[in-house]
Amino acid sequence: MDYMGVRVGRGDSESLPNEALQRIISTLANKNDEIQNFVDTLHHTLKGVQENSSNILSELDEEFDSLYSILDEVKESMINCIKQEQARKSQELQSQISQCNNALENSEELLEFATRSLDIKEPEEFSKAARQIKDRVTMASAFRLSLKPKVSDNMTHLMVDFSQERQMLQTLKFLPVPKAPEIDPVECLVADNSVTVAWRMPEEDNKIDHFVLEHRKTNFDGLPRVKDERCWEIIDNIKGTEYTLSGLKFDSKYMNFRVRACNKAVAGEYSDPVTLETKALNFNLDNSSSHLNLKVEDTCVEWDPTGGKGQESKIKGKENKGRSGTPSPKRTSVGSRPPAVRGSRDRFTGESYTVLGDTAIESGQHYWEVKAQKDCKSYSVGVAYKTLGKFDQLGKTNTSWCIHVNNWLQNTFAAKHNNKVKALDVTVPEKIGVFCDFDGGQLSFYDANSKQLLYSFKTKFTQPVLPGFMFRRKKNQ
Repeated sequence: MDYMGVRVGRGDSESLPNEALQRIISTLANKNDEIQNFVDTLHHTLKGVQENSSNILSELDEEFDSLYSILDEVKESMINCIKQEQARKSQELQSQISQCNNALENSEELLEFATRSLDIKEPEEFSKAARQIKDRVTMASAFRLSLKPKVSDNMTHLMVDFSQERQMLQTLKFLPVPKAPEIDPVECLVADNSVTVAWRMPEEDNKIDHFVLEHRKTNFDGLPRVKDERCWEIIDNIKGTEYTLSGLKFDSKYMNFRVRACNKAVAGEYSDPVTLETKALNFNLDNSSSHLNLKVEDTCVEWDPTGGKGQESKIKGKENKGRSGTPSPKRTSVGSRPPAVRGSRDRFTGESYTVLGDTAIESGQHYWEVKAQKDCKSYSVGVAYKTLGKFDQLGKTNTSWCIHVNNWLQNTFAAKHNNKVKALDVTVPEKIGVFCDFDGGQLSFYDANSKQLLYSFKTKFTQPVLPGFMFRRKKNQ
């Protein structure tokens, strides 16, 4: 029979080897530990159910107490309205009653006087009394009174009908857990050192209060991997169904995104994660083939007039930041310059104070930025084919394209290709952005801060290109 992965023979227990018995004991012990751990997990879960149920009951009591409090406040407010209306109408009616009583008292007095005047025999006195009675009747308040109540006893305008509210209260129930949103890759955009992520709910849910977006950088295309992945970064309390992360430095080729919806009580499940290509060109400078008078470190190059024994700071290289207006094809291949020993035939020499990037562009859209230090007086930024000769200068051959900055004796700013120069009537920016659309045959230069277009080459790249940088040295050096 088979039991727990160990085959035990019938009737041969006496001849069972010691190692086999040890394996059985080890298997039993491991299974016991596994069961004990599971029991501990169940106990922990049971305790969690009890604690969480108690917390939920307390929260339910608080919610109903809050409802009762609101109802008491509304009731008190409506009672005050009724009392105020009662007081107003009572005051109006009491005032009318008081006026009528005064008029009635004066009218009875006048009536009594008029009745007595009928007994006067002297014509002169009777005539005098009659005139007095006439004058008093004319001025009597009884004849100026409105014999209509100023207010009615109707209070129906303050009646209530809570049937709808009662119906709503009867529908009170637990909040449903929000469904997982769906990220729409078509609506997502990677552009200008930022990523815009857009999503939608599978069905309308008016109970949603906000969304939580999580993102992380990765070098893997497709679904995120658990092993060796970075921690998720969280953006909370997003009210809309899209969010833009800006100011990014794309030091990884891809980014993972996931989002979940939250109502006032609970967060729903995460959406299926989506991986977006950042389209960043990540490269270092190729020290193995740079000119001997250039000191190169990864993304920084400095002028070294002593050929490596001294240095004078000149220019700092690219910051890897993605820029693409529309989703571009995934980079199909990445090439690197083969290593070369110092002083070999592949090293730039003569007046070509040049260094190239170590990663070739063979397809797709790519963007990088270059920032020169303030004391850098003359430099070129662009791209070149791998076949650029070791004596060639950027922009002076048909295998290279660049823009050139010269601040020695007179300030010049120009675009160069195949030894043709196009002067640029714009201010030299603090940071230059380079956008290469290999498949579309476009090389554009931007002010990286304002996004102003400085110049654009239109061409058809027939070979892979490499980022290129070059200095012009002083004549007395």
